[in-house]
Amino acid sequence: MGEAAASGTTSREQPAGLVGLARAAVARPEFVSFVALIVLMILTATMNENFFTVDNLMNITRQVSTTGIIAVGMTFVILTGGIDLSVGAIVALASTLMAGMIANMGFPFWAAALVAIFGGALTGAVSGFFIARFALPPIIVTLAMMEIPRGLGLIYTNGYPLPIDRDFGFLGREYVLGLPIPTLIMLIVFAAAYFVLNRLPIGRYVYAVGGNEDAAILSGIRTARIKLMVYAISGFTAAIAGMIQTSRLLSGQPNSAIGVELDAIAAVVLGGTAITGGRGHIVGTLIGALLLGVLNNSLNMIGLSPYSQRVVKGVILLVAVLIGYLRKQNSR
Repeated sequence: MGEAAASGTTSREQPAGLVGLARAAVARPEFVSFVALIVLMILTATMNENFFTVDNLMNITRQVSTTGIIAVGMTFVILTGGIDLSVGAIVALASTLMAGMIANMGFPFWAAALVAIFGGALTGAVSGFFIARFALPPIIVTLAMMEIPRGLGLIYTNGYPLPIDRDFGFLGREYVLGLPIPTLIMLIVFAAAYFVLNRLPIGRYVYAVGGNEDAAILSGIRTARIKLMVYAISGFTAAIAGMIQTSRLLSGQPNSAIGVELDAIAAVVLGGTAITGGRGHIVGTLIGALLLGVLNNSLNMIGLSPYSQRVVKGVILLVAVLIGYLRKQNSR
């Protein structure tokens, strides 16, 4: 009798536990983005039978890879309550620097890529230094840094693209394990970011700075170092995107990646990260980047003009920010 009662209690508690897990999943901001992604994919497939072809899906992941990689660094920045408008310029600078080292100086691909990535991280760290050391508004500092790296790239190239040999196109165009190499690099970058944010103390510090900077200072967290670090990470990921872009386009383009910072911010916000900092998840950013990629693909498939696409994406971003604001208000 006692065993029956015990088993009955267990059977009643298990569904309750499952319901609790389901409710917790639904309450997460990234769940809403995931549902929106699935719905958009289904709707697009009903309008165009070619959507679910392997070639099209691989093309989406390849196209979204650079934005997704940049969005990883942007997630770190936004989690601290900051913003980085310089990532597009860093992509262009890394691209021209890498192409110049290959075409004009004879550097091997890997050496030029390492120098370009280091240069991107250093450029991001410069922004972080001014923001952390002098408490300057991130939007102003990174707006200035949006001009300086791109200007340096234009000076270096005289405003012209720098072509490189086709042999260097493997990184942007080839496949490994059935996936485009840019897609694999994006997944590796996301996995590394997940580990840092969820398994290392530095990840908790990033959330703490964005959640309540004064409390973080009182608890002994060196907030200036955290801010400098996240902007360096943002520059680092932007430079990786620049490396992929150089290989894909077979040239360094000083006028490339204009406006990519807005796509990266949109991916982060659509993924559920609070624009005010302190709340969000890197998995949500991946979902947000894929959502943007599928949206661009579906709008192209239905023949919507590029000008109208900008309006649609702007409205979606505004709605995502509004939803995040309302969530924050309801949680108080």
